[in-house]
This record gives sequence, C-alpha cells and structure tokens, in this order.
Amino acid sequence: MYPLIVFVCALSLLILSSDTLYATRAQRSSMASIGVNLTFTDNHVVVSNGFVRMIFSNPEGHITSIQYNGMENLLEVINDESSRGYWDLVWSPPGTPGTTGTFERIVGTSCQVIVETEEQVELSFSTTWNSSLEGKHVPLKIDKRFVLLRGSSGFYSYAIYEHLEGWPGFNLAETRIVFKLRNDKFHYMAMSDYRRRYMPSPNDRSPNRGKPLAYPEAVLLVNPVEPEFKGEVDDKYQYSCETEDLKIHGWISTDPPVGFWQITPSNEFRTGGPTKQDLTSHVGPTNLAMFVSTHYAGSDLVIKFKNREKWKKVFGPVFMYLSSTGEEPLTLWNDAKNQMLEEVGKWPYSFPASSDFHKAHERGRISGRLFVYDRFITDEKTPATSASIGLAPPGDPGSWQRENKGYQFWTKTDVEGRFSIKNVVAGTYNVYAWVHGFIGDFKNDSTITITQGCDIDVGDLVFEPPRDGPTLWEIGVPDRSAAEFYIPDSDRMYTNMFLANDHNRFRQYGLWERYAKLYPDGDLVFTIGQSDYKKDWFFAHVNRKRYDIMYEKTTWTIKFKLHDVNKNGTYKLRLALASAQLSDLQVRANDPNTDSPLFSTGTIGGDNAVARHGIHGLYWLFNVDIPGKFLNLDGENAIYLTKINEGIIFPGGIMYDYIRLEGPPPCCS
Repeated sequence: MYPLIVFVCALSLLILSSDTLYATRAQRSSMASIGVNLTFTDNHVVVSNGFVRMIFSNPEGHITSIQYNGMENLLEVINDESSRGYWDLVWSPPGTPGTTGTFERIVGTSCQVIVETEEQVELSFSTTWNSSLEGKHVPLKIDKRFVLLRGSSGFYSYAIYEHLEGWPGFNLAETRIVFKLRNDKFHYMAMSDYRRRYMPSPNDRSPNRGKPLAYPEAVLLVNPVEPEFKGEVDDKYQYSCETEDLKIHGWISTDPPVGFWQITPSNEFRTGGPTKQDLTSHVGPTNLAMFVSTHYAGSDLVIKFKNREKWKKVFGPVFMYLSSTGEEPLTLWNDAKNQMLEEVGKWPYSFPASSDFHKAHERGRISGRLFVYDRFITDEKTPATSASIGLAPPGDPGSWQRENKGYQFWTKTDVEGRFSIKNVVAGTYNVYAWVHGFIGDFKNDSTITITQGCDIDVGDLVFEPPRDGPTLWEIGVPDRSAAEFYIPDSDRMYTNMFLANDHNRFRQYGLWERYAKLYPDGDLVFTIGQSDYKKDWFFAHVNRKRYDIMYEKTTWTIKFKLHDVNKNGTYKLRLALASAQLSDLQVRANDPNTDSPLFSTGTIGGDNAVARHGIHGLYWLFNVDIPGKFLNLDGENAIYLTKINEGIIFPGGIMYDYIRLEGPPPCCS
C-alpha cells in the first residue's frame, strides 16, 4: 500500500510567482483577499488568485498547468501540453451505425477575455466550423469557458455548443472534459463512501505486468508494482455511477496532501436522465467530466443532427475543487463532500458571463402531487412515495432515458407524493415519472411551457401502471434493476477485494461466466411457490460458454400451476427488462420446441451492462398475450424464455427487472 504520510504545514509564506503560490492553511484568509490576476505570454495565458494558478495554451485553450499547495503542476508533466487538461468529443458522418467515430480534441482558434476584474476572470477559447473543414472537423461552433473567482480554491469550466442552420448533419457520440493527473502523486481515488481506495498505477496495466481479458478495458494485474493488487482486475467501468448520484469524484495526493475533485452541482445538461450511468475517475490517474456518452445505453444515446438543424446547448459549469484540508484521505474526502453540498446550494450559478447560461431569475418552477392507481391493489389512489419525477423534452412515456439534445430536471416525491422542481430552463416539456414497485412509465397528457419566473402548480397527477388482470404470480421487484436477484461470488482468479461487499458485488469481472459453472448442462428452472428469486434467479440471462470462445443460446423455465383456467380468455405476461445487449428474447408456453414463439423482442439493446459491471442499462417493458387455450388446468404449466444472441463469440445478455403473469380481465372471467 502507498504509505500514509503525516505532513507538517510549512510556516513560511511561499512567494506567488510563475513557479510557486501561497499554499499554507495558515494563510488561507489572507489569500482569499488576493484579487484574480491575468497575464498573457507568447503562447500561454496565466490566471491566478492566490489559491490556484493555471496556465492555458493560447489560442487552443488546453490546460497545461495547475499549481496548488506548493505542487508545481497537478497535471501529468510528462504528457504533451495538449494532453493534460482538455475538452474532447467523438463524432461521425450522418448515417454512421454504432457508437464509434472520429476522436477530436477541441482546439480553440481564438482566445477572448470575457471578464477581467479582481473578482473574476472568465476566458473563452472558441472554434467555428466552416465549409473548408467539411469532413475534417466536427460541424459545430464551440466556445470553451474557464472561470476563476476571488477566494475560490478551484476553477469552473463550461462550454456552449452550437449547430447552425445550413451546416451539414453529423452524429455526436461523446463529449467530455479530461484531466490527466500526475502519476507520481495521485494514488488515492474516491467517488463514493463505498468506492474509495488506493489505486493501481497505469504501469500495472502494461503488457509486462497485466494480462488483457475478454474486453479491452479489463486487465488482470499479474505482477503489479504494489503486491496488494496482484490478482485483481482493473476496469474503468468498475467506477461508473448513475447520473443522479454523480456529483463528486476525484483523486488525492498524500505528498503533499492535495485533493483534486470534480463537482457537478446539476445534471440538467447530461443526456439520458437520472438513471443513465457514466464513467468517473479511473486508473491514469484520470478524472472525467462526462456530458454525452453511449455508455450503458448504446447507439440510442448518440446525438444525431440533420442537415440545417439548429441546436444550442450549454454543458456545465462543473467545478474543479482543489483542497488541502487535513492529511488523511478520509478527511479530504469528507471536506470535498461538504464543498459539493455548498456548490449544489449555489445552483444555478450567478457568475457565468454567457447569456446562454440561464440564471435563476430566468428560470421557472413547477410543483404538484403524484398518485398511483392500480385497481387490482386498492380502490383508492395512493401517494407515489419516493417516485422519480422530472421534466424532459416532449416525447413518449419513458422517452427521457433516450433523450439527448435538451435539458432534463428531476427530483423525488415525498411521502405524500408531493414534488417541486425548480430552476427549470425556459422551454416546452412533458412531466415524466416512474414509481418504485410499479412497472411502466408515466407521462402527463399535455406539455408544459416554462417561462421566466413562472411558478406552475400542475395539481394532482395520477399514474395508472399497465394492468389487465389480477396477479397470478410475480418474480422480482419492479425497480428497473436486477440487484435483488442472485449475484454469485466472483471467480477467485478475478476477484477485486475493493468490490467484495454487498454494495458492489455485481461489479466484479466475469460474473457472466459463473452461469455456466452453476448450470453446466441444463438451464435455470424457477418454480413458482417454491423457488426464491433472491437465491434461484441468476441476475443476468446470458448464453452458456462452450469451449473457449463459443456461446450457445439458453432457455430459462418458469413452472407454475393454475387452479382455474379461462380457455377463452387472454393472460398477460409482463416482462420488464433492466438491460439488453444484442439479444432476442423469445417467449413460449408449454412447448419449448415449437418453431414459432408466442412473442419475440427481435434483436434489442446495446447497453453492454453485463460486461461493464452494471446492474441495469436501459429499461424495456414488453407485454405478451398468452391465449388461455395454451394453458393447463390443475396441471403444471411452463413459460420458456429463450435468449438468442446476435453473435456467438460474446455472451451478450439480458437482465430482468420484474416478471408478472396476470389473469384475464374480470369481464372475460
């Protein structure tokens, strides 16, 4: 393990110059009184405020140096100046399938000082596409902004992306900010109370120390520099996080004690809604601010622009917080969490100079109350407690999880179903919701127009979840996750002890291969009334591995008895899926060998959540009619779920959220 060193604060005041800056905690109050300073050199711009000193390449707008607490540069000094702190994106021509494209680091062609006072400096590094660049660069106008405030132990960054009328169409698969920190200093990573620790080094992933596994991101650490990591798998997707929880993550140096934290006070500008998952920090040491990506979603989250389509969006600001409070990693982590709460309280920020970033007085608010009504549970509508409810651009029920061009605003209802969503950017939206314990998605009947300063009470909203008849049996809990099902112990060869706890056990590498170990010859059989979904329902329906690279289709069986069958009625099978990856799920009743299934999803999904250690991807709901004539009275019945993979060399996979069989509607009984 990297040693934990006790530091003694320097008693002398460091001289603020091009090489050093004030750093001791004893001087923090006096440092806060120092105004923000801006200096231009031949090819660089220097900004400082007594806490932090930053150097940018001019006019490119890459961050080449961040000085703080006596450390000459927090960024990786052995990297080229363009590969330390930068914005980038991945784009492709229109019609390009999949999620790949051309990687492009966003390079400014002009630098402009937007604000220069003792209280604030805001810099703009912009670039604008023109017809001479067609096919060579992404057709966008991009304005990268960086803000340093007086007394701030950190800096802000945001950007305005614009696609102008008359410009060609294209696909945008990813855009983000990347910070590559010093490998010789930053060894401890934290992104949650349950995922924080000393990390392997990038050298441990090198060919002479690590063994690449089935997926390129995953490496088995065979001969790491630090013996404690031997036998673990390192994979950047083990540190992914749901957007609704993705507010802070970062790295800690213990010599000197410095925390480098990314704080995202609002997720309004991220794509895919609150359940979308994305990368955070990973071995590098690398810190990411993800704004657009296809992770845990696939091509559905690629932003597709048509020719001549007008579009503008502000990504950020995010706050890069630098801290030196305390010497223990836990102390620095707790300080960073407190700072995160402070930043959340300031949102929307008042300081961004761009008029495209809407300030608090330009935004609106809605409030109301959400109820659930399921007549087969109760005759009364009941408050929707702890439901996820939000505003997103108009679409179909559930379309918010695939929405990628606009803004989204989400909250949770209280115990009485009440909600309030404030600081909503002006525009037209639908109200969407989903409720723990119920399948399906809610969408209000009419759109809502948010205007500056509005305060709209939408009154009582009632969600009637999909339901045709009484529940005959059910498997799981409708919560859009497979976490309640059986998650096996990982193969000892791949076990990462850092993740060996109930909060993270699904993040272990290779869990999909445990299915073949548990079911080497036959497939899973679940008997209603006898089996326990917590123990007997494998968390992922994957193909069985044969030999070294071959995978074969698998069929899961649900056995059940019915003591009353309406041969003329129609039964309803509800299949709520938490994830799908290039799979065709076929449903058969009482005859597993019939050529024609009762239902087939067709090949669906591209979220790759099984291989990327997620417990869910995108949510799917399928409603399957089962004619009563196919069911047996007072005998055993069986539903067969066959997962057919599009290919045979990768496991693919489906995760079930919840399965329910309903009887015919009462009118047909």
